[in-house]
Amino acid sequence: MLGNNSTSMKTNYQIRYSSNPADARHYDTQRLRSEFLIEKLFAADEANMVYSMHDRMIVGGLMPVSEQLRLEVIDPLKSEFFTERREVGIFNVGGSGSVTVGGEVFRLGFKEALYVGRGSRDVFFASDDAANPAKFYFNSTTAHAEYPCRKITKGDAVVAHMGSLEMSNERNINKMLVNQVLPTCQLQMGMTELQPGSVWNTMPAHVHSRRMEAYFYFELPAGQAVCHLMGEPQETRHIWMHGEQAVISPEWSIHSAAATHNYTFIWGMGGENLDYGDQDFYEITDLR
Repeated sequence: MLGNNSTSMKTNYQIRYSSNPADARHYDTQRLRSEFLIEKLFAADEANMVYSMHDRMIVGGLMPVSEQLRLEVIDPLKSEFFTERREVGIFNVGGSGSVTVGGEVFRLGFKEALYVGRGSRDVFFASDDAANPAKFYFNSTTAHAEYPCRKITKGDAVVAHMGSLEMSNERNINKMLVNQVLPTCQLQMGMTELQPGSVWNTMPAHVHSRRMEAYFYFELPAGQAVCHLMGEPQETRHIWMHGEQAVISPEWSIHSAAATHNYTFIWGMGGENLDYGDQDFYEITDLR
């Protein structure tokens, strides 16, 4: 359910509270959407965020057009600046732009990422071209140590090619902000690209009660949609989504999808460990 909402001149945020799976199985469509779906991430010269009580992950988007935007602290953090106790993973899913961290400029092209470590007081976002603005999607989790900022491209990623066209799930999993590539406290992020003709992701499905997750879907043409699957394996639910929307996946929930077209999605995790392979799988035939 939506929690307290607040708006400053540039930064908008919502609070989403944790949910019990025994309660979630009774949610209707609108309740599912209000609890887990993030419909609006990008608006001109705004920062939009959702603070989730699931492992206290923040999911957000910034789209600088006519001016640069600052990563402003929001009231629930009760901190002097945003990254006082947090780390941030950023992906550019729009036109070229830059992120300036403590005076150091990192240029990000389409599908390039940046890790921002704890303690980076001044973080600013800018687009190179107002007619084709950058769109900075980010996840942020609490951090217990400071690690250096670093730009990561697909060339730096650990890539896993999985699935097949025959199974409608041929895809490349680009593990980018993960501990095999660079040090982080608890945040892990990556980008999965489905090949033309493939529509399924994360199937067979799994859960990992040690970590929550967020999915951001993009590169989905107008007029197409994603059917995101969630819920306990024996009590599944679905949410229909459009491009450039995100969804929160609780620790107890599967996180899978099929769409009416191939697409790309960014996954982000936070919680108990940094073990990407720590997953409890379920057979396709066992899902209900």
